[in-house]
Amino acid sequence: MSLIDIGVNLGHGSFDKDRQQVIDRAFAAGVTRMIVTGSSVGGSRHTQQLSGQYPGVLFATAGVHPHDARHCDDHTIPTLRELAKHKDVVAIGECGLDYNRDFSPRPLQDKWFEEQVQLACELKMPLFLHERDAHTHLVEILSRYKNQLGSVVVHCFTGTDQELDVYLQMGFHIGITGWICDERRGLHLRELVRRIPLDRLMVETDAPFLIPRNLKPKPKDGRNEPAYLIQVLQTVAESLDMPVEEVAAATTKTAEMFFRLSL
Repeated sequence: MSLIDIGVNLGHGSFDKDRQQVIDRAFAAGVTRMIVTGSSVGGSRHTQQLSGQYPGVLFATAGVHPHDARHCDDHTIPTLRELAKHKDVVAIGECGLDYNRDFSPRPLQDKWFEEQVQLACELKMPLFLHERDAHTHLVEILSRYKNQLGSVVVHCFTGTDQELDVYLQMGFHIGITGWICDERRGLHLRELVRRIPLDRLMVETDAPFLIPRNLKPKPKDGRNEPAYLIQVLQTVAESLDMPVEEVAAATTKTAEMFFRLSL
């Protein structure tokens, strides 16, 4: 079994002391390729450097998370455009809108999200999306580019059935994290995941965040890591009433096609 974690924040400081061991444990668990998330200009530069150290194993995204939109300036998009030239950078993002925490003013979130959508269209690259409490506005912006957009994935989907239907109608892919393993707030995903075609479904950890609540034993520090993707996969497979191996093969194939890893 060979899995792809489509969203891991491997550049996060919590991995600084044991990043190699984390990658080794991922391999031992069957997670043989990882997409390392860029969420700021500096972070995207770091993820590209990391991916360059592990060719064929780590790949990177280049983008600015809505939380960081307040730090964007005239150099942001040109820098992301340059980073995207590297062969191991496979998507623009993590970008989108977060009207839940509002760490950046909404007008700035809107502006820099749309700038990154335009960049993805220009470069004909996949788009890696973040959305919290901003579904309607996010869809409104994306709809302006429906004839130019390439592949799009809604990373860490946690929304409603109506929101899922809209994303699927727009042709988007869906990323499922350990949120589905959370009996307090993720039970609805175990029903909704049945509505996602296998050629649009991908799995991710969002490590070091969102450690699966049904993981036993849990690490004392509570840090999530790519090796725990198997827990997400197993919960998805149970929800689909399918063998784990079949779901693993399907999500891996989907991720390969989406990020053009097998081309």
